[in-house]
Parts: sequence; C-alpha cells; structure tokens
Amino acid sequence: MAVDFLLDEKIWFEKFKYDDAERRYYEQQVNGPAGSSSHQQENGASTILRDIARARENIQKSLAGSASTSSGDQNELLSRISHLEVENQNLHNVVADLQKAIFKLESRLNALEKSTSHQPSPVPPTQKVEPFGVPSKKVELPSASPAKKAEPAAAEEDDDDDDDINLFGSDDEEEDQEAAKVREERLRQYAEKKAKKPGLIAKSSILLDVKPWDDETDMAKMEECVRSVQMDGLVWGASKLVPVGYGIKKLQIQCVVEDDKVGTDILEEEITKFEDYVQSVDIAAFNKI
Repeated sequence: MAVDFLLDEKIWFEKFKYDDAERRYYEQQVNGPAGSSSHQQENGASTILRDIARARENIQKSLAGSASTSSGDQNELLSRISHLEVENQNLHNVVADLQKAIFKLESRLNALEKSTSHQPSPVPPTQKVEPFGVPSKKVELPSASPAKKAEPAAAEEDDDDDDDINLFGSDDEEEDQEAAKVREERLRQYAEKKAKKPGLIAKSSILLDVKPWDDETDMAKMEECVRSVQMDGLVWGASKLVPVGYGIKKLQIQCVVEDDKVGTDILEEEITKFEDYVQSVDIAAFNKI
C-alpha cells in the first residue's frame, strides 16, 4: 500500500544531480573572477620583472658606454701628454743651441777685447825741444825716413845750426787765418743762398656774399663787375647764386688773396663801388691756407 502510494506521488529522485550541477556552476562563476585576478597579478608581476630586466640592461649599457668614454678620454690625454713632451724636448734643444751660440759669441768677444787691450795705443809725433841756452843738435820725428837717418853727421850739424825751433807757432797762426777765411767764405755763401730762397707766402681763402638791391638786378652783370676787380695777389674762383627770399638771389663767390698784398677792407671797398648793382658785401667764410 505504501509503495503504491509512492507510485502515485511525483517525486524528483535526481534532484541531487541538479544540485551538484548548480553548485559547480556557481563555483565556476565565483572562482572565474578570482582566477582572472590571479592571472592579472601574474601578468603584472611579469611586467615588473621585464621592466627590472630592461633597467638592468640599460644600466649595464650605460656603464659600458662610460667605461668606453673614459678610456677614449684617457687615450686623448695620453696623446696630448706625449705631444707636449715632444714640444718640450724641442724647446730644450732650441735653448741648448741658443746657449751654445751665446757662449761662442762671448768667447769671441773676450778674444777681441784681449787683442785690443794688448795692442799699444799710437803715440803722437813729438819733438824734442831743448832750452834756449843750449843749442839744439837734432830734432827727432817718428815719421823721419831711413834716408834722413843715414845722412852724414856734418850735414846734420849744419842743418841744426840753421834750423831753430819756432816756439811761437807762426805756421799755426797762418793755418788758423786760412781756416778763418774759408769759414767766413762759407758763411757768406750760405747767407746769400738763404737770402735767395723765397719765403713762405701767407694766403687766405675768402667766401664773399654779394647782395643786390632787388630781384630785378642783373646778376650776370653784377658778377662781371665783381670779377673786374683786379689786384696783385687776388685770384677769383667759383661762384653761384643762392636764393635769399621773395625771388631775390645773392652772389656767393670764392677768392684767394695774399695777406701781405690784399686786405678784406680794400676788397669790400672796391666791390661796393658798383652801386648800381651791389647793395652790400659780407664775408661768409675766411680760412688760412
């Protein structure tokens, strides 16, 4: 009876299977994110390890580069030191050569000084003069020739009796007079030459402003009148017309004068004589030449 009752009832006999499947499903759902986070942690750790390895590699490369750079600098320093040593040796050689040359020059100079000191100084020619009371027998001159020394003693005594020494120096006085005459002649010639030489002539450059009466004045005729002034030491130069105002122009003319012969007052007086054309004359510029 009981079994039949159970047959009529709807019972889920395989529910445990479904429960196990549901449990496994939920475990997968729960363990899935944990597994991915662990995987991400593993990936982050591998990235850090790669960065560390890369940093180590860069450090090793930098250390190798610095070592090669230091070795290159050391090689350059050694080459410069060797070059300086070579230059120093060359300088030592040059100094040694100069010292040898100076030593040779000093030795030659000492030899020349010794040779000049051993040579006797030339003795000026002198005469032996005896007192007035004692008759002179012989006058010795260093420049006397051997032929005079070989003359007979008798001839020498006769000559000594006739030739007395002149203590007052009449010959020297005659020579002094001749020298004085020559000097005076030269001084006279120099004075004549200096007098003939022309002296420096002082000149001046003057720029004149010649003003007319009005704008109807014939400027060409006025310039002709100005240039007609002629004096010794006066030379006219270039000229031009400069506007003054209201149609009036003034004549600006250049001239060179000798200071000793032509004065500015005389020049202005001569120009202002042309009263029909010239109103006034002014000196615009005055320069010494």
